[in-house]
Amino acid sequence: MHPDLVALLALQDEDTAVAVLEARRRELDARETALDQERVTAEAAIARARSAAEAEDKKRRELGMKVQEHRALHDRHLAALDVVRKDREATAAMAQIEITRRVLAQEESEMQSLATRIVDLNQTAELEQLSLADLAERQGTQRAEIAAARGEVDAELGTARAQRNQTASRVGRPLLQKYERIRGRENSNALYALRGSACGRCNTAIPLQRRNVMAAGRSVEVCEGCGVLLYASV
Repeated sequence: MHPDLVALLALQDEDTAVAVLEARRRELDARETALDQERVTAEAAIARARSAAEAEDKKRRELGMKVQEHRALHDRHLAALDVVRKDREATAAMAQIEITRRVLAQEESEMQSLATRIVDLNQTAELEQLSLADLAERQGTQRAEIAAARGEVDAELGTARAQRNQTASRVGRPLLQKYERIRGRENSNALYALRGSACGRCNTAIPLQRRNVMAAGRSVEVCEGCGVLLYASV
């Protein structure tokens, strides 16, 4: 078997091993990303509750100012009623007092509702904060496990890539370039053994003359059907 082919077969095995390790690395990254998203979601829930509480408190303060104004207006109407002498004026004053009283009652009821919502929202924020603390504690263990596993995978990847590069240096440059171009395009194996008289990947028939050249160990051919590299197994 030609030395280039021996090295190329070893290179493909090592590329497969590297791909497995890289997939494990991506899986660990995905797990950490999921933990990050879980934390972001929890923090967003706290922020929403606090923001809603602040908005309701702002409404309560603004409504409180209106209540003060309407109370003052109510007092003025009461004072005006004490000094009127005519029935028409008294009737008008009583109507103004009743209107102001109803407005005050509505505003005070709304103030009470706002106060209740603010308490509920603050309690929700506190509960979400406690949940976030629990989440952080739980994730602490998971993140430590991920970090340890990532360290192991990175070490293995470093070794595997170094071995892969060393093996690649033993393959002739033209053949290596073909191999890497095909592997990059296919994102899978680039080198297949003949299966009988056909391509081991797509089953396209290979002419006898080309098969003989491969069988003699003098060449690695490109399949005209699917474009992968072909060799004759001994």
